[in-house]
Amino acid sequence: MRRDVRKRQNKEDELSIKIIRYSGIIIVMIAIIVFALMIYSKQLNDEVKEGTLTSQQLSNILSNTNSIGNTESASTDIGKSVNEAQNELKENNTVSNEIKEKTNSTTSNSKSNSNVLTTNKVTATSSISSKNTEEVKEQEDNTTIELNFEKPVEGDIVRDFAVDSLIYSETLQEWTTHTGIDIKADKTTVVKSAEAGTVKTIKNDPRYGLTIVIEHENGFQTIYSNLLTSEFVVEGEKVEKGQSLGTVGNTAAFEIADEPHLHFEITKDSVQVDPNIYLKKN
Repeated sequence: MRRDVRKRQNKEDELSIKIIRYSGIIIVMIAIIVFALMIYSKQLNDEVKEGTLTSQQLSNILSNTNSIGNTESASTDIGKSVNEAQNELKENNTVSNEIKEKTNSTTSNSKSNSNVLTTNKVTATSSISSKNTEEVKEQEDNTTIELNFEKPVEGDIVRDFAVDSLIYSETLQEWTTHTGIDIKADKTTVVKSAEAGTVKTIKNDPRYGLTIVIEHENGFQTIYSNLLTSEFVVEGEKVEKGQSLGTVGNTAAFEIADEPHLHFEITKDSVQVDPNIYLKKN
């Protein structure tokens, strides 16, 4: 047992000695490396300082030897370049001025030419439009339908058209105007359309009794009043010239004292006109 213990102790002692040796070697190596690094860094610093001085000395020498010659050559070169630059600027200015003058003249000429062309276009357009207007007017005049009114009933005119003068009314017992003509006819006499057109209205007028209004071309209307019946037509119906409309009666309150007759009116653009003027054309 004692031998084993001693062996163990010897082994432990040997191990500790080895550790001490190795650690000492490592410490020595580290110290050597650190010392070598310190020496190397010092040498580098010395070389850098020497190189810096050398470059400064060279730059000073070069600046001292070449300062005079370089200054003179530089000043002459700069002076020449400035003068030449000024001359070139002057030449460029003159050239640019000439170009501007030419451009302005060209622009003014183009503007004047465009104005002339525009004026010519406007003149041509106005002349064309005036010609077109004249042509349209001529076409309208050519397409205007000529109307020939006929008497709606056969008979004598017992009361004439009077707008600028007065006519005595037996019914009203006073002097009054008369916007149409009264054509004498017996009761139940058939009333015919004076011209082709369209039945606008069939109404009971408070003054002239049962009334038929027919619209014609060119702004004309014919009015048939004092009727007994309007049995042959209806509103909106297109009628031909001479087509039956109704029959003569005695329904006009303003003319009830007169003999049976047809009260007939013509208007042109809603203005009362004398029917005799248009009936005399036939």
